[in-house]
Amino acid sequence: MAANDSFRAVTFPVRVHAGSRALDRLSDEVDRTGAKRVFVVCGQSLARFTSLLDRVSEALGTRLAGVFDGAETGSPLPSVEKGVAQAAEAGADLIVAVGGGSAVVTARAIIILLAENGSAQDLATKYPAGLPPVSPRLTQPKIPNILVLTTPTTAATRAGTAVIDPESAHRLELFDPKTRPSAIFWDSEAMLTASPQLCLSAAASCYSGVIGGLQAPAQANPLAQADLLHALNLMRDNLPLVESRPDDDSVRINLAAAAFLYNRAGDSGATGGGFGVVSALAHSLDTRFKECSHGAAYSILTAPGMRFNAEANASGLARLASIMGVNRDSYDDHTAALAAADEVTGTFMSLGMPMRLTEVGVDAAGIKMIAEDAMTDYGLHRNVRPVQDASELEDVLNEVY
Repeated sequence: MAANDSFRAVTFPVRVHAGSRALDRLSDEVDRTGAKRVFVVCGQSLARFTSLLDRVSEALGTRLAGVFDGAETGSPLPSVEKGVAQAAEAGADLIVAVGGGSAVVTARAIIILLAENGSAQDLATKYPAGLPPVSPRLTQPKIPNILVLTTPTTAATRAGTAVIDPESAHRLELFDPKTRPSAIFWDSEAMLTASPQLCLSAAASCYSGVIGGLQAPAQANPLAQADLLHALNLMRDNLPLVESRPDDDSVRINLAAAAFLYNRAGDSGATGGGFGVVSALAHSLDTRFKECSHGAAYSILTAPGMRFNAEANASGLARLASIMGVNRDSYDDHTAALAAADEVTGTFMSLGMPMRLTEVGVDAAGIKMIAEDAMTDYGLHRNVRPVQDASELEDVLNEVY
């Protein structure tokens, strides 16, 4: 970016508490909101097999109005609707999400459906034929939320929320910036409740997103670029340590910080638009195939998406190759782009992540289904290389079958 280029950066107010006994400040954050009836959203594993829910309940005291422990992977709409009914019955005026991405997204969806008139299908982004996607404006006031995270999920500070429609098995995308959290906790003990595999899965999708931001056709403005570069450094330093140092809370917190920086870069103007093919296919893959984790979808599809875009985004990918230290003076931009894709492949392989569709339960018939489903994903419409037909996506998938 040239020194005289103009740019716009947007931030939103959020307080982050990290480290040992960070949860001791939860009561203070609830006080800031003025809430009297706090409703907790989490998953059953966290509720049954850890003491974290007890710690949260103790911090909330008499303000705890109810607990919904039915958050499920992918936030399927039936589980969300159960949470809505329970939150309404409890008279919730604040939701505390405890867990990883599924708890965070389920809590946001509950908040939206509590406030808005209409079903999730009515409120979701629409895809009119031949026209850009349209996200309805969700104008009703929303109750606040606070996050107690257990994984370095990029879902934490998003304005978008996606739930799974049980009838179509497709994502319903809801957009409302008013559902962003007022506070986030990276409590040391809480972050260590997740298995190394869950932590790695969440971090893998963040790594893919950071790569996408750094290879965007136009380099991000200085604020966003700084966040992306530091996020990449945190990822490179800490991803290899998740399994070798499973009890090191600093590794988990550093990865959570990387996810926070990645999302902040998006608010500051960074775009992963050149990477839409990856997010679209990954969303379809981990929605349709339950054996595939969120992170595995990205470990399988990130490098193939880079190769798919290599000609259309050669300069952006060459810039990424330079950042990653794999560009060479003798390389043209296209060769450097492929070197960057190879480096990403090597990173995921070194972490022991899945690299083939067959490793996550996809059969040959699944390729066509994933490709057709991805054609109606919001991200695909922003990909740097226009996608005209699902057969192009089938080619990407066949590369890693």
